[in-house]
Amino acid sequence: MDPRDTTGHEEYSFACMHCGHGWERAYEIRHHTDLDGRPFVTYHDPVDGGRVPSPLTRPVCPNCESHVVRIMRAGQVYTTEHALPQE
Repeated sequence: MDPRDTTGHEEYSFACMHCGHGWERAYEIRHHTDLDGRPFVTYHDPVDGGRVPSPLTRPVCPNCESHVVRIMRAGQVYTTEHALPQE
């Protein structure tokens, strides 16, 4: 392993512009260097370590499978849900 290789953690909020579904997800981001010295990153599920697609390229709504998804900073869905009056 290259000593420049590092792992970080990021979280994002998502909102589907098609069906209105909102969700949040955490990612483990692994920074690597290829054999030619070029940096690249891979995204992984923080629970099982499995590789997942980048949330920044063509995210998919888990509710309706639409690709019209807004990406926001972490906490936006949680904050909005808890600001609404409870029924």
